[in-house]
Amino acid sequence: MVTCSKPDTLQKLQLLSRDSQYDLACACGTDKSGHRTQGSSGRWIYPVALPNGGTTVLFKTLISNACSSDCKYCPLRQNADVPRCTLNCEETVRTFLDYYNKGEVFGLFLSSGIIGSADATMERLTAPAEVLRRKYGFKGYIHLKVLPGSSPAAIEKAVSVANAVSLNIETPGKEFLEKLSNKKDFLKDIVEPMKLISRLTNLSRRRVKQTTQFIVGAAGETDRQIVNYTAALYDRLCLNRVYFSAYQKSGSDEPKGQSANPQQSFIREHRLYQVDFLFRKYGFNQSDIIYDGSGLLSSETDPKEVWAKNHPEFFPVSVNTATKYKLLRVPGMGPNTVEIILNKRKLSKISSIDDIDKVSSRLLKASKYLDFGGSVKNKRYLFNF
Repeated sequence: MVTCSKPDTLQKLQLLSRDSQYDLACACGTDKSGHRTQGSSGRWIYPVALPNGGTTVLFKTLISNACSSDCKYCPLRQNADVPRCTLNCEETVRTFLDYYNKGEVFGLFLSSGIIGSADATMERLTAPAEVLRRKYGFKGYIHLKVLPGSSPAAIEKAVSVANAVSLNIETPGKEFLEKLSNKKDFLKDIVEPMKLISRLTNLSRRRVKQTTQFIVGAAGETDRQIVNYTAALYDRLCLNRVYFSAYQKSGSDEPKGQSANPQQSFIREHRLYQVDFLFRKYGFNQSDIIYDGSGLLSSETDPKEVWAKNHPEFFPVSVNTATKYKLLRVPGMGPNTVEIILNKRKLSKISSIDDIDKVSSRLLKASKYLDFGGSVKNKRYLFNF
């Protein structure tokens, strides 16, 4: 382990923000605001999509890249030979306020490697938030990572000062986590704390958000297993968001079962985000998601269109009479387009794709699945898949 020799705050931020690239929550999205990116004025200035669907710019950094854990997918694991440094509370607060007072950031996102113990590190994570809240009266957005193995008291303190908290589930089950770490207990260190966070956030008057993240492609898990866990997290723990992060190869000591092609992990990440949107925005459920024989989502076609191609009896959908639920099943149409249709057809009949909105590639795709009045011309597109 290499320790930086008395680096200043800027040098620490440069190192810590570089290492936080491996924790890019919501790295993949449906538009430019959701892509894997960081700010141009410093990697610690981070455009991010929030759990409620909004976007903002956060001051995002690790408190420390030192870590006593052994996660095989992580380049910062205990035995990795990388420069290490740690921000103290004063540095974190002062630097954040400098950016905040200039209007360059609107919130704070803090995470960390595990320095000794989870609870000792949680003290370092919550301390800047407590100072900002109590000394400076900061009422803005703060997101704190909860570390695996944190005690109930440490978790309760984090929830008390944050607007959002997250504990990374990492894998869909104990057997997969055991491939990545000999130190973490899936049920004790991750699942039970997540259940506690769910109870605490549901009781909080401040509507604290809870999120989590999977590492995709590191442990040999299938998309079906990740999706099933994702659905359970939404249903049983009422999480606000589930994020996915493609495994990024970081050295020779690789976890068993990782994707052979790193690019495939990014494709899988993208497809999993699309499924997540189908769950949250389109009314899809687990039984609607179709996989190949290996339990993977199609790498060629998005999961909504895969469903459509496997349910020809559902189409064409009448653009003038179909329910919102049915319109949301049409490939190429999202919630905004469906709202436009619902509003326009109150005023007059929609006779063609041109009546909906400016014709785009997505609307052209949708036209293959729509009926504008039962004409043969409109129905014939349905068979040109």
